[in-house]
Amino acid sequence: MNTFGKNLKSIRTSQGLSQFQLAKLIGTTPQRISEWETDKVEPGLTYIIKIMKALDIGFEELIDGINK
Repeated sequence: MNTFGKNLKSIRTSQGLSQFQLAKLIGTTPQRISEWETDKVEPGLTYIIKIMKALDIGFEELIDGINK
């Protein structure tokens, strides 16, 4: 089963970005990116939009395969 965190990490790494680089692009910390990728916390809508813009992806790609 996919999670938001797994999808985010997969997309980020496929684009060759480090947690530090993504954090800088969206105005947060690498620690926060790590928390999102390990599903400790989920980002708010503002950060979801920033993630989509920074990674040039749609919402569907970000949540692909997530079942709740």
